[in-house]
Amino acid sequence: MLYSLARPLLFSLSEEHSHELTLAMLRKRAGKLWPGTVPAVPKEVMGIEFPNPVGLAAGLDKNGDCIDGLADLGFGFIEVGTVTPRPQSGNPQPRLFRLPEAQALINRMGFNNLGVEYLVGAVKRSRYKGVLGINIGKNKDTPVEEAVRDYLICQQKVHAYASYLVVNVSSPNTPGLRTLQHGAALEELLNTLREAQTRLDQKHRRRVPLVIKIAPDNSEEELQGMAEAFVQHGIDGVCVGNTTLSRDGVENLRNGGEQGGLSGAPLTPIANRALASMRHALNGRIPIIGVGGINSADDALEKQRQGADLVQIYSGLIYQGPSLIGDIARAWRKGI
Repeated sequence: MLYSLARPLLFSLSEEHSHELTLAMLRKRAGKLWPGTVPAVPKEVMGIEFPNPVGLAAGLDKNGDCIDGLADLGFGFIEVGTVTPRPQSGNPQPRLFRLPEAQALINRMGFNNLGVEYLVGAVKRSRYKGVLGINIGKNKDTPVEEAVRDYLICQQKVHAYASYLVVNVSSPNTPGLRTLQHGAALEELLNTLREAQTRLDQKHRRRVPLVIKIAPDNSEEELQGMAEAFVQHGIDGVCVGNTTLSRDGVENLRNGGEQGGLSGAPLTPIANRALASMRHALNGRIPIIGVGGINSADDALEKQRQGADLVQIYSGLIYQGPSLIGDIARAWRKGI
């Protein structure tokens, strides 16, 4: 009810102004006014105890400014970022577009963030003691051939503060980034970050699982190849997936032709196909976080049926409001 009153105001603003207003309210802890309750549905994944399986996907709180405010909404875990070594402004505006008829968004934000040093400071200032994922990427002006360096810089900076670390090689809005999902580039990335993970775990005397976030647009063959590489290198988790370049179902809608990644309801079948394929390829060897196209509790339960151990929401939160968190947790508890 509360969000149904607020949404017309938010949707009357431009997409990015609405986003900034939402972040401002979260920084002021407006989530404390939210009357919803989220039941405890504890689940251990990657050696971490999650209070419930519903997480916030990366992208909403890139700089870690709103961690405490997001925690007020009842998330079982929060993922901040994507963060890059150096601050960057991202792509020119406009770069975020609503498609309300399809309950979808298109974004080409381009990893706009204040840099990893800022994010670490924000995490330190937070009072949140729950499960925190930190999502890392490369700067746009770093050549793809040198991308591993950027990931390594971020990993070393955030390791001490993350419950788990997410390597984003799947955004469509950084040129060349998705090439890191395959072949020799993927092997180099996994080998380097796994070696660093071992050193950092020993240094800080705590295990920080390493998760790879992949695109939903990969073919069956590509997903199979990635799965084998993840197992071979001892990766702790896979996040399936990110936004899609597909425009199926939105081609004729206003903003449907904008460049960028499509999220929301039209992504559901694409993300679920990739999830099912990755589950089959992994055969239970590595846990999966399912994200993309979750607009209802039923959507989340379908992710569970397709092999997800945890789920994350973002666009569904924009359209349905914070009640979606509790709806999913309650449905998940019933389905156990």
